[in-house]
Amino acid sequence: MSDAGEFIDEALRREGSWIRAEQAQARLGNGLQHYGSSIGAIRGTVRDALRRHPGLEHDEVTALSSELWEVPVFERRLAAIVLLQSKVHLLTNTDLTRLEGFVREGRLRELVDPLAVDVIGPLIAGLEGQAKARAGSVMDRWVREHDEWLCRAALMSPLRALRGGGGDWEAFVSHATVALDAAREMGAEAEVVREAVSTVLNDVAKRRPELQFPSPVA
Repeated sequence: MSDAGEFIDEALRREGSWIRAEQAQARLGNGLQHYGSSIGAIRGTVRDALRRHPGLEHDEVTALSSELWEVPVFERRLAAIVLLQSKVHLLTNTDLTRLEGFVREGRLRELVDPLAVDVIGPLIAGLEGQAKARAGSVMDRWVREHDEWLCRAALMSPLRALRGGGGDWEAFVSHATVALDAAREMGAEAEVVREAVSTVLNDVAKRRPELQFPSPVA
């Protein structure tokens, strides 16, 4: 384990609570272990780690995120997301491969949504030219994948940009239309997709009512 990874893991263990761990296990399940660390403790731990290791560049950040994610502990995986969120300006479109793996393994709203909204979306928003076009093609593929969580991540990723007055509304409408059409063929997992569309539409409607979706979410 790297020095930074060891520091984060030990701090999260110290900040843990068996009561919170049991509550999280009952609420989230999904086969993950839980230390019972609070969200505030996770964010503070990552901040402290970055202060201790101020020179981390792209390769070190992405390697540390994978190191944290590899162990199936909820708080470690959330710490990986917070780390990437803090260093999203270092990420490039090629990092979407790593993030795709995280989404496929995450399979929880509490992991997939912050990955999509706070990491994937801002990453794509910061790209230009060919890199942005390639990232857009990746999102096109995610929406069409037979994986409801990958589809959800693609749908949720533009939320921050759309909320802030930017983003590509036409691309979201196109993705949402494809996703909702596919959801009609799904079983219970379709709710993961429909909920993502509704979340974005409801949020955007409050801030940008001029943006209209062409059909209701069934």
